[in-house]
Amino acid sequence: MTATDRYACVRYVVDDVQAAVGFYTTHLGFTLNSSAAPAFADVVRGPLRLLLSGPASSGARATPADVSGAGRNRIHLAVDDLDAEIARLRAAGLSFRGDVVAGPGGRQILLPDPAGNLVELFQPRS
Repeated sequence: MTATDRYACVRYVVDDVQAAVGFYTTHLGFTLNSSAAPAFADVVRGPLRLLLSGPASSGARATPADVSGAGRNRIHLAVDDLDAEIARLRAAGLSFRGDVVAGPGGRQILLPDPAGNLVELFQPRS
């Protein structure tokens, strides 16, 4: 089995690779897979490999100049207890974008990483 068989990969362009690694490993249960900081690092959680590309990385350099800032896309992390996760992350000094939104499938809230990329924390309806 190769790495491409094991993981779904998502690239986030970040301003500070070390800050992004700290955010994902400290607060969201990712583990560091490899680091070539300050240009690049990747972290994993289950089958998700998150590629963190700093300004000097080839991934960031390949991004067109007219595309800047975090987009509307986001990774989606399922949690068992959204309210407990919100309380834990707020106690760690993190802020959210907006309030909890409920829909037919469950409840969610958006958490920005240090570069402003969004992470959706989602609790499925029981």
